[in-house]
Amino acid sequence: MAAKISYADVEVGTELPAQSFSVTRATLVQYAGASGDFNPIHWNEKFAVEVGLPDVIAHGMFTMAEAMRVVTDWVGDPGSVLEYGVRFTKPVVVPNDDKGATIEVSGKVAVKLDDNTVRVDLTATSAGQKVLGMSRAVVRLA
Repeated sequence: MAAKISYADVEVGTELPAQSFSVTRATLVQYAGASGDFNPIHWNEKFAVEVGLPDVIAHGMFTMAEAMRVVTDWVGDPGSVLEYGVRFTKPVVVPNDDKGATIEVSGKVAVKLDDNTVRVDLTATSAGQKVLGMSRAVVRLA
């Protein structure tokens, strides 16, 4: 695969298409199985509350991966991502109901770098709270 977005067609401030990602308890169980992270704060409400959380929370790495989908969907090639980092600011609380939680993600090109690369800054929120801080990716474009 190759990036489908041309460096020449992108300017600082270019916005990536925003996306919303649904997270349910079933999603968390599936992710736990795939990742091997069976920490009970991600599936056991009683335990999560006992350790001071408001409810079961999504895995941080799951939240991080969902946010990155905005970038990989935009650029068209996951292999174009050269760097990615975040700070976890708030957990994504996932209630045990039919709706679960929603992670809202937007992004924009913050800096055009050398060698056809750009830095994309992402904003990820859930329930009106910012859940990732300093969420940044460096991506090589076509």
